Amino acid sequence: MENTRMYADSLTAVPSPAPVPTDEPAPSAPTPTSAAPTAAAPASSRRRLLWHLGEMALAMVAGMLLLGPLWGLAGAALGVADTLARPEVAALVMATNMTVGMTVWMRYRAHHWRGVVEMAAAMYVPFLLLLVPWWAGLLGADALMLGGHLLMVPAMLLVAVRHRHETPVAVRRHPVVVALAHRWPAGLALLLTVDMWVDPGVLSPWTMLVLPGGYLVIGMARRTLGGPGVLATQLAGLAIWVAVTLVAVLAGGRAADWLVAFGWLAHAGWDVVHHRNRRVVPRGYAEFCVVLDVALAAVMVLAILTTDA
Repeated sequence: MENTRMYADSLTAVPSPAPVPTDEPAPSAPTPTSAAPTAAAPASSRRRLLWHLGEMALAMVAGMLLLGPLWGLAGAALGVADTLARPEVAALVMATNMTVGMTVWMRYRAHHWRGVVEMAAAMYVPFLLLLVPWWAGLLGADALMLGGHLLMVPAMLLVAVRHRHETPVAVRRHPVVVALAHRWPAGLALLLTVDMWVDPGVLSPWTMLVLPGGYLVIGMARRTLGGPGVLATQLAGLAIWVAVTLVAVLAGGRAADWLVAFGWLAHAGWDVVHHRNRRVVPRGYAEFCVVLDVALAAVMVLAILTTDA
């Protein structure tokens, strides 16, 4: 039996990657055939598999976003930036970043170490295979990166299918870890701003149109714009940020920079209101937006204050 590390956590069991249907017929109600449960089981298994693959993709992206800037800083400090920029080294560094993010999340999801190791191999092996024709001059740098990512997809799928029926290991987590995991939208928003903290700058004024636009698109997709005054409020918000955007474009210069920073920061208040009333967008999206808006506004203010007018 595999030895597993135990963590202090609540007494609740480790959640499965996706909810499993638990509805059962009443004892007195006869079931005509066993076809329904048999059909439901594969569907539930496919949902868990797709959910697991989606989580892996997000964890890999998070690893790249968080560790990518750190590699750049380390390379500059150690004088090996040129070495890290070489295609074969950059490919292996990217595989490492994705593996770190994937490993952290798979262990949080209580996967066995053997599954984690095999998924890590799915990150590295495609690139290692393509290094041979690249060294032989048969592949270019772009083909190396693109081919490695394309081969990675079926490799991940094979590992996920191989372990889809595996029983999770016993993992008990510290309450701090559980609390941080529940705040994953905020963590994802902070990860997206890591690169800007390393190299602060001011976004284009046109990016402010994304702020109200996202709420309208999600509201239409979820059909949550039909309540009293909901659509009118969203359109009013759109009009306000369109006006701020146009003023910033016409003003230009330092005034435009301050308007963009103010526009993103003001939208954080909009996010807080929607997070509290739970209307239009999911609370997780509102939480993500408020952290992202505040972080980006802070980065832009830092950029404005540290650059000459």
